[in-house]
Amino acid sequence: MPSITRRRPRNPDGRAAVEARVLAATERLLQEGVRFTDLGVQRIAAEAGVARSTFYIHFRDKSELLMRLAGSMRETSFDRVREWDPAGPGDPLEALTEVFTDVIRIYRTYAPVLAAITEVAAYDAAVREYWAAGFEQFMARTEEALRAEQRAGRTPANLDPPAATRLIVLGGDRFLAHHVALTPADPEADAAAARELAATWWYGAYRRPA
Repeated sequence: MPSITRRRPRNPDGRAAVEARVLAATERLLQEGVRFTDLGVQRIAAEAGVARSTFYIHFRDKSELLMRLAGSMRETSFDRVREWDPAGPGDPLEALTEVFTDVIRIYRTYAPVLAAITEVAAYDAAVREYWAAGFEQFMARTEEALRAEQRAGRTPANLDPPAATRLIVLGGDRFLAHHVALTPADPEADAAAARELAATWWYGAYRRPA
């Protein structure tokens, strides 16, 4: 996985403010429909109100910038799913449906960033590996959750956790990306998509009939 760790700044608060401006400026330009490949550093810097040289103090290149944007999207959505406890109180399926309703909202918010990731990952190995590494970590956590449910006797012993994990995580991501890209924002459509994805996770893996 490529590292995007940089040297500790002398003024972390000032550095964070500049980086936040650059990230926000890039998101605005993507929201306006500019393709990431066509988006030059000079335009990003101008939109953020910083010098081109300042951009390179904070980001190695555009790939690092995109990885930072992708990381924000990925962590926001993954963290929301991590909050769900399949053995928690109340109705776990209803809770998971609420989780995926929020995740769809996150995907819609970051739709231009997701499109940029898909675009750039096709030719940039660093971006492709960074994005894939995040899913590997999330799948490892999901697989362990399924194994824990098996050990507790709540998930059937005949479930194959690695295969089931790939199906619900990677399949779920493709479903969400497709839904957001092709379906206009609509509360009823998004709620239906969240219900179906939650039911697939719940009845297809966590509580599959023995």
